[in-house]
Amino acid sequence: MTIEASKSGARAARIRLGMVGGGQGAFIGAVHRMAARLDDHYDLVAGALSSTPEKSLASGRELGLDPARCYGSFEAMAEAEAARADGIEAVSIVTPNHLHYPAAKAFLERGIHVICDKPLTANLEDAQRLKAVADGAKALFILTHNYTGYPMVRHARELVRSGALGEVRLVQMEYPQDWLAEPVEETGHKQAVWRTDPAQSGVGGSTGDIGTHAYNLGSFISGLELDELAADVHTFVAGRRLDDNAHVMLRFKGGAKGLLWCSQVAVGHENGLKVRVYGTKAGLEWTQADPNYLWVTKLGEPKQLVTRGGAGANAAAARVTRIPNGHPEGYLEAFATIYSEAAAAINAAKSGTPLDPAVTFPTVDDGVKGVAFVTACIESSRQNGAWVKL
Repeated sequence: MTIEASKSGARAARIRLGMVGGGQGAFIGAVHRMAARLDDHYDLVAGALSSTPEKSLASGRELGLDPARCYGSFEAMAEAEAARADGIEAVSIVTPNHLHYPAAKAFLERGIHVICDKPLTANLEDAQRLKAVADGAKALFILTHNYTGYPMVRHARELVRSGALGEVRLVQMEYPQDWLAEPVEETGHKQAVWRTDPAQSGVGGSTGDIGTHAYNLGSFISGLELDELAADVHTFVAGRRLDDNAHVMLRFKGGAKGLLWCSQVAVGHENGLKVRVYGTKAGLEWTQADPNYLWVTKLGEPKQLVTRGGAGANAAAARVTRIPNGHPEGYLEAFATIYSEAAAAINAAKSGTPLDPAVTFPTVDDGVKGVAFVTACIESSRQNGAWVKL
């Protein structure tokens, strides 16, 4: 992607970018800004960065934004930027979940491309409404399930698509963390407060925050469509209003089975995202903590280690690889891949040229599936683990 662009010498003008949320004290906003800068496709020029005009202005000044383009609300920003000749062409939405729908709607309806953090929305009704808006808009909608941007994840996906694993039988996904093992939301911890608040996060706690990542990644690699699930969703920390652990059995269309575990009370785990896919001919395993490596095992043969940029890495991995093998690429680079794929799509839309079919990014449809997954998990658990259709 970036390497090929530099070889060709082709470089489109930077995309004028705005941001909603992500002000002082926010974690994910800074990550989005770094990801947008990494491959040099965007200029951040405007923002409604915080919940009050004063905080938004202070955050914007810290980032070097024109004070006149530091807005007190996303509504004011959408209206003003759409009216400017040099207004933003795309916006990053990095707010708590309950604001994703109204903010995305405001920009999509004005023809401004949207790059939105996951999950898509706080509830399924808003997800379906946002899909209707996105489907009818002239602007693009990109969802930042950033783990799909890792080169070895792309390699794994292409292996499955090529038939190298045979018929997929089993998909196992897990994402354990321990940062909510105690009631840290009671201390005022900013990230914990909104993630454990149903009014801001939605119906899912760990299921919405990290379960959607694991589910999306397993679906992205395997290519399978979920049919129904049975979930045991639980809250271990007393007084917490949303789940902090879930075990989910999955039945995919076509007969494959799956297991998903997500937890934010698994002491000793930091960000233990892992995916395993097993077919009739081979199996594979990828771990986010060691993302430059993919284990592939053909039936009856020794395990094979495929490395990012190394011998055996396929074209799907190579096009999103920036540096030679042996130099680790990680979380920020994977996030940047989503932004660069989005830039390719935005520039193709601007120029009216066909989009390279190799360009891949999560869409509003992936977002709806993620919210439907969370909704089904909660409903199944309320029915004592009954099987629930999506």
